[in-house]
Amino acid sequence: MKTIGLIGGMSWESTMDYYRILNQTVKEALGGFHSAQCLLYSVDFHDIEACQEAGDWERSGDILADAARRLERGGADLIVLCTNTMHKVADKIQGAVNIPFLHIAEVTAEALLGQNVVKAALLGTKYTMEQDFYKERLQARGIQVMIPGPEDRGLINHVIFNELCLGKTEKKSREAFLRIIDSLQAQGAQGIILGCTEIGMLVKPQDTPAALFDTTEIHARKAALIAIE
Repeated sequence: MKTIGLIGGMSWESTMDYYRILNQTVKEALGGFHSAQCLLYSVDFHDIEACQEAGDWERSGDILADAARRLERGGADLIVLCTNTMHKVADKIQGAVNIPFLHIAEVTAEALLGQNVVKAALLGTKYTMEQDFYKERLQARGIQVMIPGPEDRGLINHVIFNELCLGKTEKKSREAFLRIIDSLQAQGAQGIILGCTEIGMLVKPQDTPAALFDTTEIHARKAALIAIE
């Protein structure tokens, strides 16, 4: 079994889900007492969020590249960055190590295409929704990407940073997200990408008839399957 190197803590709330999904996937595949072989380097999200707010992607990239190098030295065979937004600096992380980096947008594209979804709505932080670093990966695979309007993008970003990253799930926020999802479906979205690793804490498949693509679930399961190939 390969050793998975996790860069977590952004936020630690969703990093816990990564650990759970990795172990569940390995147990389902191998049975018995099997569990995932992994290393975790959890950063201080305060520092990363400050870099995001300041637009200092260079410094945040340095922090995460250093984390990847430490994981490689510790014996990791592949790197998994447990956040969507910080894939903004994915190239810097990959360039810092000699082991594979599993890109969350690439595996999400595979999941979408596996269900014949070629027009998808992307929910995430303002950085993920508004900048190109994530969308262009999907578009390169032939997937048309929709995002909510400005007011709804602001609401989603607020809920992520002021509620979900702090472990809070509010009923009114769930209702707002479901309204946004309904609107995007009405505009032609075949699937909804939960493109922030915390959104799955708030919106569950049973909450909506929409086809949800939870990037935390997709990313972690793919990492586990690669590890046991």
